[in-house]
Amino acid sequence: MGWATGHIERLLQGETVSFRPRGNSMRGKVDNGALCTVEPVGERALAVGDIVLCKVNGQQYLHLIKAIRGPSFQIGNNRGGINGWVSRANIYGVLISVAP
Repeated sequence: MGWATGHIERLLQGETVSFRPRGNSMRGKVDNGALCTVEPVGERALAVGDIVLCKVNGQQYLHLIKAIRGPSFQIGNNRGGINGWVSRANIYGVLISVAP
């Protein structure tokens, strides 16, 4: 169970979710406490630069896709940190809007 478990469950049911994540690792793209709206990933094409709600090595993140290699996506923050590689099955939603 992590900070985003309830949001992930709703995304898996096809719902769009909104929440205010805490932290500074995405500063400049998602500021601490900003209202984020995330919709289910579905079948959409994912690209480098997309901000996704995902799970990497058991940890939940709202972070960037930094690279794509075949069916794998490298996830990292906006400060140069890399979390690791995941499959599409570990990407639950895509950020569609950010508001103060």
